[in-house]
Amino acid sequence: MIITYKLPIHRIVEGTWKSFVFSILTCFAAYFINELWLKNYFSFPVFVPTVLGTALAFFIGFNNNQAYDRWWEARKIWGSLVNNSRTWARQILYYTQAGSSISLPELQTKKERLIKRHIAFLYALKAYLRDSGEQDYLNYLSAEEVAETAGQTNLHNAILSLQAKDLEWLYQNKSIDGFKFIEMNGMITAFCDDMGKSERIKNTIFPTTYNYYARGFIWFFIYSATMTIGNSIGIWAVVFGTLLGYVFFTIQTIGKILLNPFEAIPTGIPVDQITRTIEINLLEMMGEENIPEPVKSIDGEYIM
Repeated sequence: MIITYKLPIHRIVEGTWKSFVFSILTCFAAYFINELWLKNYFSFPVFVPTVLGTALAFFIGFNNNQAYDRWWEARKIWGSLVNNSRTWARQILYYTQAGSSISLPELQTKKERLIKRHIAFLYALKAYLRDSGEQDYLNYLSAEEVAETAGQTNLHNAILSLQAKDLEWLYQNKSIDGFKFIEMNGMITAFCDDMGKSERIKNTIFPTTYNYYARGFIWFFIYSATMTIGNSIGIWAVVFGTLLGYVFFTIQTIGKILLNPFEAIPTGIPVDQITRTIEINLLEMMGEENIPEPVKSIDGEYIM
């Protein structure tokens, strides 16, 4: 996620130079086709680029709004995971108590497993969303838990099942009462909801026809605009046509890079940072001494 209000010029050029080159080549081609051949037969109507430009503005604006909604929903989901994770750790630490059925050392072990297993859940979910193949979750799973979840196609869901199993064990052993059990089970349900929402965003492909037709219509727009302007100002039409094309292609590109918010790109959701923040918070709540460092930004521009 970009964290600075000012981007260096080289970052802007890196992301848009292809659009500029495509625009200028298209405008040169349109100008010379019009001057050497088409102009002899008819003059390109002015209303075509006028009407098409207006329609394109609405079409691309709609696409970008949908792309941003998709990005913002992903950010809200992971914001919810932050809040609920802290609540989960607080409930585990302060809602459970030792009794006749469970000793204090046994309870402490169970608390540690429930909190650390939740960190493993977050790392497993992050690895799935990023298609990264990372196995940081193994740092917070015991050998028995690794064996129990082996072969599961949805590892993060399997980890949640282990959480529910241990929560039921605490309830059966009277470590928590019925009301607290309902509250804590509600947190597991909330984690499952956020997990499912994240999976939905990742697995739902934004209709490719939008991008396909948008680029085709932009190409035709700058082609027609260059020929129309060329009838009045000559070769300078290439300059103005290129600027128009560059603007439209850049705006469309901005929408495209927001479509997949979990990708490891500068504009993506910083799930690395969010997961590490939750990890640090939960370990500190447990009183752990070996706390990992926060994820640092890259050149002060964005954070992953």
